[in-house]
Amino acid sequence: MSQEEPNPKTQPQPGSNTVKDPEDWTTGDEPMTGAQASYLKTLSEESGEAFEKDLTKAQASIKIDELREKTGKDEK
Repeated sequence: MSQEEPNPKTQPQPGSNTVKDPEDWTTGDEPMTGAQASYLKTLSEESGEAFEKDLTKAQASIKIDELREKTGKDEK
């Protein structure tokens, strides 16, 4: 009986390449997505910080993480 291949959908910690530092993203220098902008706007309002509309995808991801921590929404 052969051993089955691991299923990444059912593993709690899939391969290490699933989480990358935003600075290493190949599309990190593109403008942030609409979803990022919307969430960033909400977090900016909740934290009392100015919304920065011209961030890249990578910058927006980093800022979202910072504001999630600041607002207590750091639920990773």
